Amino acid sequence: MGRRLYVGNIAFQASEDDLRELFSKAGEVASTKLIKDAVTGRPRGFGFVEMNSDSEAQKAITMLNGSSFMDRNIVVNEAKPQAQREQGTSRERGGFRERRSGGRR
Repeated sequence: MGRRLYVGNIAFQASEDDLRELFSKAGEVASTKLIKDAVTGRPRGFGFVEMNSDSEAQKAITMLNGSSFMDRNIVVNEAKPQAQREQGTSRERGGFRERRSGGRR
């Protein structure tokens, strides 16, 4: 069991401090992170909470998954490892396509 938890369906007005307060009912919270849109800076409705121990993380899942938080039923489960992103440009990955413009060459 990992200590890092995924939290989904979070109300947009929630703060990281709100998450910390909620999850502290299950144990000591190491960190919280709300994910925001890179362009607009608006919350995306999900985030991550890291608990200090595996047992506290399991307790948080049991206590909070499906519970109401700021008038929304949140989803809490073990976070999956982040997939590695490919490095380099699309040309280097073979994604480059020759552009054709109306019959001209």
